[in-house]
Amino acid sequence: MRAREFDDWATAHHGLVTRDASRLSDQAWRRSIRAGHLEELHPGVARLPGTPRTPEQRIAAAVLAAGPGALASHRSAAALWGIQRPPDDEIDVLLAGRRRDSRLVAVNVHRPTDGAELIPRSRSNIACTSILRTLCDLGAVDPAAVSAAVGHALSARMVNLRALESSLVLHARPGRAGVRALRAAIDEWTINAKPSDSMLESAMARLVDRFRLPRIVFHQVICGWEVDFRIVDTAVLIECDGWTSHGLDRDQFERDRRRDDDLRAAGWIVMRLSYRAIVNRPSDTARRVRRLVERWSALPPPPI
Repeated sequence: MRAREFDDWATAHHGLVTRDASRLSDQAWRRSIRAGHLEELHPGVARLPGTPRTPEQRIAAAVLAAGPGALASHRSAAALWGIQRPPDDEIDVLLAGRRRDSRLVAVNVHRPTDGAELIPRSRSNIACTSILRTLCDLGAVDPAAVSAAVGHALSARMVNLRALESSLVLHARPGRAGVRALRAAIDEWTINAKPSDSMLESAMARLVDRFRLPRIVFHQVICGWEVDFRIVDTAVLIECDGWTSHGLDRDQFERDRRRDDDLRAAGWIVMRLSYRAIVNRPSDTARRVRRLVERWSALPPPPI
């Protein structure tokens, strides 16, 4: 491989190169590593010195080292789908075949016993499992993270509740790890056993329960507008914003502004919360809600 081709290949693969792609002999590959021209991460996979050390680079290196057909999965696939994960997260790779592979250092190699939803997807030029399979697999290794992951996928419109429920049926069988956590997350992201008008409102309902915030009423009509939440016995209303649906929809933005103006003119205090605030910063958000309620506690609620 010519030097330019070498650099281009590495640039497209997060600063990595494989011995096969480089077309170097085994001896030349070893010389390059000893000379410091390459830093071997796994057998046959190396990074170019000076390239950024990123979670994506670690994931890509493991997938390349695992060989043809390998997919980033579980925690690693969740990170590639944009779900918030720790920067030093464990690396997960899925291998559907039965062939034997050399052991990879600091990599969890999973061999699925089912073939559901194993069509490869590409995220950041890394082969990974589909978002539906990822959410179920995540429950097998980090059950506590599945609810927020489902919320992210719903809010970003990667999936809907119907698709999640279909995936649950597809994977549900005795011994399938992750199914219980995914089922619980789907239940959490519904209100009164039916899909909520906005998945964000479900997150807010869980926030209120978790932090023992004042009692709320869901979707009450006030001044001709249906509001997301009214905090009982106060003048405080809470509207839940999505950073996809509201942020990118100009008509929705204008409707929200008109609604806020009408409600404030009638004497209501309107608080807007984002998906990120509700799901990623729950303690801080609960503190903000409680502080607002306390500030306006002396203000009687206007007529509904």
